[in-house]
Amino acid sequence: MSSTQPPHRADALCVGETMAQITPADSAGLEHSRELRLAVAGAESTVAQYLADLGHEAAWLSRVGDDPFGRRILAAVASRGVHVGGVPRDTGAPTGVYFKDPGPEGTRVHYYRAGSAASRMTAADADRVDLTGVRLLHLTGITPALSDGCAALVDTLVARAAETGTTVSFDVNHRPALWSSAGAAADALLALARQADVVLVGRDEAETLWGTATAEDVRDRLAPRGTLVVKDGDVGATEFAGGEAEFVAAPSVEVVEAVGAGDAFAAGYLSGLLGGAAARERLALGHRLAGRTLRSIEDYVPATAQEA
Repeated sequence: MSSTQPPHRADALCVGETMAQITPADSAGLEHSRELRLAVAGAESTVAQYLADLGHEAAWLSRVGDDPFGRRILAAVASRGVHVGGVPRDTGAPTGVYFKDPGPEGTRVHYYRAGSAASRMTAADADRVDLTGVRLLHLTGITPALSDGCAALVDTLVARAAETGTTVSFDVNHRPALWSSAGAAADALLALARQADVVLVGRDEAETLWGTATAEDVRDRLAPRGTLVVKDGDVGATEFAGGEAEFVAAPSVEVVEAVGAGDAFAAGYLSGLLGGAAARERLALGHRLAGRTLRSIEDYVPATAQEA
């Protein structure tokens, strides 16, 4: 594995896998399209890119393969202002790949990430970063599902964040196909959510995981120690913090594709948090970035591409 160095101090450190993304160049779908588009996408690096776009110092921790996909990912994420010094190229494993297959009933996603370089991360990878001075550590429920080593990495980083006073944000981001069982996912994600300072979760995924029907049910089930944000699709989002609740309705958006909107919302909300914005402003910024993504086929849409 090629050498690396820890990222410099940053407003936010985002941890998780990024993959090569392959999408049909037209609306015919994978089965019939004659041309494909190559891009890069990953929940955590997407959040990092949006945060950098909004003026924050953002860093990303992961692994990629020492292959063309890995090199393309590093170049793309770095070009958007994200520090990638904590992302080595692994000579013993490939970069993960996934395919988006749009269709009339929505977009299906096909992952080819088993045995990827990122899935080989362990608790030892935490030694490549220094959380001292990092204001926010952003994690998702995708990373601990990739492997036992990745789960150990997440646990180690959460423990170290407590020692350095770094705020931990956790986006549940439930991916059923990555877990051995529904029960394993529910238990692991609940435990991580209860350790985080800021939790983001979709009302629908919370219902799948824990049987909660409303935002208030999610709050009661998680009993978060800090702030909870429950996203409810095109309805809106509710923040629960300090015994108070704030709801902001989602603006009307003509949806092109929904994939990536949750990560955009997380980035907008966290940007507001880092900037000291009030709850209503944080939620509104989350909706604005999510709306930008919903109007595009891309997971990350820079501010220069269209108005938020």
